Amino acid sequence: MPNEAVQSRVEKTLSLVPEGQVISYALLADLCGLPGRARMMGKCLREINADCHWHRVLRTDGKIAFPAGSDKADEQRERLAEEGVIVKNYRVNMAKFGWKPDLHTILVELEY
Repeated sequence: MPNEAVQSRVEKTLSLVPEGQVISYALLADLCGLPGRARMMGKCLREINADCHWHRVLRTDGKIAFPAGSDKADEQRERLAEEGVIVKNYRVNMAKFGWKPDLHTILVELEY
């Protein structure tokens, strides 16, 4: 189970992802100062506050991590669609919708 400091980093980083954009588990881990810990991000999201915009986190290839057709996958797809993110076959075009934080965000907003 991730500790409170890690949970706090994940919540803070995820709060910066704008509506209509998505982030991969791997990039989320990198921005939290935990490179190579993409799986840890999944564990954190299971325990995190429900209002954290968990639906904006996808696999690196743009796929929804939940099994296709499951309740959670459908909920994530619907929430993304409400924000204008196009989801086809439970996959998002990361080049188009992937969040690319600017240098200011990385250096100032993500200071831990």
